Amino acid sequence: MFVAQRYAPSGSAHDSGRARIRLAAPVALCYQPAPARRRAAGRHAGVRLYSWNVNGIRSLLSKGRLQPFLRKHAPDVLCLQETKAERGQIEIDLPAYHEYWNSAVKKGYSGTALFSRRQPIAVTNGFPEEFAGRYRFADELQRDSAGEGRLITAEFDGYFVVTVYTPNTKDDLSRLALRFQHWDPAFLAYCRRLEARKPVILCGDLNVAHTELDLAHPKSNRGKKGFTEEERRGFQNLLDAGFIDTLRLFRQGNGYYTWWSPFANARARNVGWRIDYVLVSGQLRSAVKTADIHPEVMGSDHCPVSITLAL
Repeated sequence: MFVAQRYAPSGSAHDSGRARIRLAAPVALCYQPAPARRRAAGRHAGVRLYSWNVNGIRSLLSKGRLQPFLRKHAPDVLCLQETKAERGQIEIDLPAYHEYWNSAVKKGYSGTALFSRRQPIAVTNGFPEEFAGRYRFADELQRDSAGEGRLITAEFDGYFVVTVYTPNTKDDLSRLALRFQHWDPAFLAYCRRLEARKPVILCGDLNVAHTELDLAHPKSNRGKKGFTEEERRGFQNLLDAGFIDTLRLFRQGNGYYTWWSPFANARARNVGWRIDYVLVSGQLRSAVKTADIHPEVMGSDHCPVSITLAL
């Protein structure tokens, strides 16, 4: 059964607060903003939100890539996908952030995390419990996406932040029916339910290139995972519901990619796909001041994406 996990932001075992977390593991991160950066972060107008599929947070930490990223970009909210770890498997020290994790039942697989300078009102893992009766989250091979740690929602005073790691349809398209018939409709219904209460910022690895402008070789990839008509329709349904693809407010055309194959020097040649997004409710359109991708940030086969909002 698909059961959402909801926990309060104060006094919870899931929340580090602003105290330090010490977790036994072979890799570690200590990050304490310099006083000048703290003051600068307090002065800036708006909210800087970053989303990054890290393809394994333990690998990212062992490469020494996360700490320089945090120093340079100082996000107010950082959403991670494909963490591939439970909190107890790493040692991490982020006193500037409240931390929330949603790990997969299967070890070393999938997973999401959310880090926020501001303490959310509440944080929820997964879809609402009643969605289990409306949608089927296991595919034909009984791989249950409900237990894969793919969704975290943080509620703030004036908006929700939703970070998602959408299931990949697989090379053989064995998860295409799950995506098109169940996951994508459930995700849209969930975001619309939240939006009835307050605006939504949704971000993450949506595992689809929306249009031919969002991948380097659309013709040869048409009908393959990440570029099927069904997956593209699932993304279009979000836009039709009024959500805004923020990057396209500022950047048009192709060449803006967020994932590259590790083969054939694809990243250096910028032969990639845009499958990582930040979308916002239409109510927030005028609040979006910047939207960017950051291909210079290394450490994963994906790069971070970001927006700045005047909120």
